[in-house]
Amino acid sequence: MASHLRSTLSRATVSHGSTIATLRLRPSHSRQISSSSAALSSATASIPPPPPSRWIADLRARIGKCIIFGCSNQQISRAAAVLRVLATEWRELVAGSEGFLSGGRRGLDSHKIAWGEMDSFQHVNNVNYYRYAESARVNWITNFSVHVDPEHREQWANLMTPKAIGLIMKSLKADFKFPMVYPDKISVYHKLRSAPEGNPAPSAFMLDCIVLSHQHRRIAARLEEDIVVYDYRAASKASMPPFMVDLFAATYRMQQEETAKARARIWELMEIVKTLEKETWDREDAVEDFGTVKGGA
Repeated sequence: MASHLRSTLSRATVSHGSTIATLRLRPSHSRQISSSSAALSSATASIPPPPPSRWIADLRARIGKCIIFGCSNQQISRAAAVLRVLATEWRELVAGSEGFLSGGRRGLDSHKIAWGEMDSFQHVNNVNYYRYAESARVNWITNFSVHVDPEHREQWANLMTPKAIGLIMKSLKADFKFPMVYPDKISVYHKLRSAPEGNPAPSAFMLDCIVLSHQHRRIAARLEEDIVVYDYRAASKASMPPFMVDLFAATYRMQQEETAKARARIWELMEIVKTLEKETWDREDAVEDFGTVKGGA
């Protein structure tokens, strides 16, 4: 089953010989996932620290300061490469740095906020965030059958129905970060909070959810979902099916890997900008370039 697990990853490489940073995407590829706890512990131990909460805005401001001070053509090329990454990969990096998988596991992608979703306070009403999370959660579950585990396609689809083994929301909590307004787009992601290890047949699991604002390029809300596996035929809690346990365990390991890769890329971008600063306004002999005036005295 691990052979079905795929994710889109990206990385940054820097060519110091020419002092030009070349940032490029790595194409999608299959990864073999080890099932051992030792592999998970090793991946967890190698995860870099999280970046600052507003690292995108910070990098853009720092690059702007370097450009205003004065940059060579090579330095401008490096700055443009970083800005290009921030413009095209920000969702994957913001989400990935916290372990949220994108690609086929994305729950709600580039969803347009409707004007009617705002209330009398002129911002998106809080109840809509729960709806966004609900739609994304259904997509997150059913996408396993489409992109990851077609062998159990019917069983995954049935989880979202009251036919046999299904899922029931025990609790749903939200933490609102800032008010969104129309017009805007959102992307909503889910991830497993923990791996289903230690219990061979768990009857519940926790999901974390983020709502990303495209306009602000940061998290607008966080949600916490406590979900119970339920047997509608017996009208009681049930154990998680083995195929679900196996895939959740593999998915959690992929989340850890994605966290490490996304954070490493972010810190690499920050290092590129730090080097750019040392070459411009932050060097010892720095003199700001005010330009030249033709015909001046």
